[in-house]
Amino acid sequence: MSRLLALLLTLVVGASLPATAQQTVADLVVTNGRIYTADAARPVVDAMAIRGGRVVFVGDRAGAKALTGAATQVLDLDGQTVIPGMTDAHAHVLGLGQSLRNVDLVGTTSYDAVIARVVERAMQTPKGEWIIGRGWDQNDWGDTRWPSHEALSRAVPDHPVYLERVDGHAAVVNALAMQRAGLTRATKDPSGGQIIRDARGEPIGVLVDNAQSLVERSIPAATRAQVKGMIAAAITEMHRWGLTGVHDAGASAQTLELYEELGGEGALDMRLYAMISDHAPTLEAWFRRGPQSGLFDGRLWVRSIKLYQDGALGSRGAALLEPYSDDASTSGLLVSAPAHIREVADHALVAGFQVNTHAIGDRGNRLVLDAYQAALAARPTADHRFRVEHAQILHSDDIPRFAALGVIPSMQASHQTSDMYWAGNRLGETRLRGAYAWRSLLETGTIIPNGSDFPVEYVDPLISFKASVSRQDAKGWPVGGWFPEQRMTREEALKSMTIWPAYAAFQERELGSLTPGKHADFVVLDQDLLRIPDAMLSQVRVRSTWFAGRKVYERR
Repeated sequence: MSRLLALLLTLVVGASLPATAQQTVADLVVTNGRIYTADAARPVVDAMAIRGGRVVFVGDRAGAKALTGAATQVLDLDGQTVIPGMTDAHAHVLGLGQSLRNVDLVGTTSYDAVIARVVERAMQTPKGEWIIGRGWDQNDWGDTRWPSHEALSRAVPDHPVYLERVDGHAAVVNALAMQRAGLTRATKDPSGGQIIRDARGEPIGVLVDNAQSLVERSIPAATRAQVKGMIAAAITEMHRWGLTGVHDAGASAQTLELYEELGGEGALDMRLYAMISDHAPTLEAWFRRGPQSGLFDGRLWVRSIKLYQDGALGSRGAALLEPYSDDASTSGLLVSAPAHIREVADHALVAGFQVNTHAIGDRGNRLVLDAYQAALAARPTADHRFRVEHAQILHSDDIPRFAALGVIPSMQASHQTSDMYWAGNRLGETRLRGAYAWRSLLETGTIIPNGSDFPVEYVDPLISFKASVSRQDAKGWPVGGWFPEQRMTREEALKSMTIWPAYAAFQERELGSLTPGKHADFVVLDQDLLRIPDAMLSQVRVRSTWFAGRKVYERR
């Protein structure tokens, strides 16, 4: 009789619960907050429920309570804000891992400050070992000319030194590094690169774009175990800033192998959309294997290729239609021949891969669009989602071509606020009208997945959020914003780091919004970034990061 009464009670209680609750009790309920879902059907809700690493409910607190059982973890937000886990749509994972080990030169305001940091590292490093650093930018110094190696060579004579510029498209090296590499006056400029020389023709120690490889090949490679450790460290660092996804813009064969190894070990707590580096044997191997999507329960996608058309604006390597305003002797560099972009695009369309090409200058962007257009005309493909990475400087005639061709401009808002102080010197007033032209592109009907290009910029994606909506730096300069007519709305800025990167990576059915059925990746913020004043956006901080319904970071 007691067993019969218990059964009847269970049936009565079950009948009083919603159908979803009868079917499942949540592992985690998030309640009592303001949850921005990035889902147009229900953009703002009070609560959500998660089971098995996926969202099962979004709505009001009563609905979430109905899914709460004895073992359910309840996260009471106490009025705090939640957004979907953010995705950086263009970054360099291994580069970030390396930067955490190497000399950090970001923020240095003089060449002397750069040298001081290198000297400090040299005191801790055995003589003869390489010292690697990254992050200097001569545009932030009082003297914006290229640095010369002499002062660095005098300060650090016993260690070969290789220091990359902040954008990764130039480096300064010391005398011992040039000696190790066999770099002399007789060394010729490689195709797509430049050795900066003095009036006598002697190398001053600065290498631009493809010329960097002249010294890089002499630097001992990290061991496989070291590379794996750097990837793991980069993932931990990304969690700290609210990132649960990243589009890795150029992964080598070894890096791709390590991603799969980490995934197989259950140690890949990141939605990694890995672009295959432009290396013929690696591309051939992946073309044979075919696109891979959502491996290891939605942690790894390998179905795109990263190409380079030109260099960077700061090092005058971006390919322009007309010469640079501050150096009429050059209009930039083509890192790859346009015919190569077209050839790879042809093969990619046949094999089912996306192509994502770095292009910064207006000439670089036009050449990429031309190559894509020719490839798509020869092999029409309805849903190719080809991308241009950066798309920083565009001629007005080329802006509508993105939407017309179905090409996605993948841009980094923080580049605008980093470059605005000196971009006018490089481009002149007229070309600035097509620089970082987010609104002009959005009005044609395309989307803009946002990112940082870390370690070129800081990892924090909220820097790009603020830049997107204000076009101002952290101090609120310039008043009213830099070309403010190109700003995004806050809703667009949120989409640009959530659902738009998901679409740009063929992931919109699995990621990018807090929608029932999708992976439960989300971030708790200490302020409501969609409602606070612009001046306060720089103060927003991540309180916790959740991946597949599990907390992977909490601010102490």
